[in-house]
Amino acid sequence: MKGLKIKSHPNLIVGLDAPDDAGVYKLNSETALIQTLDFLTPVTDSPYEFGQIAAANSLSDVYAMGESPLQ
Repeated sequence: MKGLKIKSHPNLIVGLDAPDDAGVYKLNSETALIQTLDFLTPVTDSPYEFGQIAAANSLSDVYAMGESPLQ
């Protein structure tokens, strides 16, 4: 990204330097946080249905990173 200085951190496994479906940050030796952020245009007037669509999109990004969500 031209003009944008990106600082790295030793615990950052996947960041902006290697764009992927989500970012990955190591919390400790056994646990990492997978974070995804998307901007979606609403395709329905129902907040409940749009919430389902947004959740499915985020879960899709987590699965694309080879992991599954915690319940």
